[in-house]
Amino acid sequence: MQNQSLQMIKQIFKSAFGLFIFSCGVYLTIQADIGLAPWDCLSMGASYHMGLSYGIVHTGISILILVIDILLKEKIGYGTILDALLVGNYVDLIDRILSLPKWDSLPLSCIMVILGLFIMGYGQYFYMSAGQSCGPRDSLLIALGKRFPKTPIGVVQTCMIGVALLIGWLLGGPVGIGTIISVFGMGTALQIVCKLMHFEPRTVAHRNVAEATRLLLGK
Repeated sequence: MQNQSLQMIKQIFKSAFGLFIFSCGVYLTIQADIGLAPWDCLSMGASYHMGLSYGIVHTGISILILVIDILLKEKIGYGTILDALLVGNYVDLIDRILSLPKWDSLPLSCIMVILGLFIMGYGQYFYMSAGQSCGPRDSLLIALGKRFPKTPIGVVQTCMIGVALLIGWLLGGPVGIGTIISVFGMGTALQIVCKLMHFEPRTVAHRNVAEATRLLLGK
């Protein structure tokens, strides 16, 4: 039982570490300054009007989505909660520590976005392999997919991120070539990372909070 508790602690820390790596990638896509991925565009656009940092707004939106996931009775794990609470704050922390300058060169900025997507992919590998459930946005996608079973999941995802991008753009969030690269490149980058790491996300058995807590307590 003690070994199970220790293993669960390691997995939770692995999830938090993966989210930090993921946030480093997000930070690079922001610093590239040529447009953001849909959800980041929404958070950044909202931050302009609220007088708050990107990280705080991102965290607030994530918590709101987390509440919706709970209401829709989706599986919530420690990874889901950590995702909601840490990513935005990690990005703010990284920005304070690094304060990287923005690039004036479009080719270099595009390279920065692509590099950021691959770093995000490695972060996703770490926190997905920890088995602590999906992030709030992925859980929302699953919940919506269940409620529109005849609609392909790809269409559901496109509609979901399309709404996020539209609202973000209306709020003044950065939209540009970086947005296009992110939309079409994020999945590709993750697929390449999974292949390099010999990892198949669909084989991971995710635990919800209740299951993980029982193992933490050695029950």
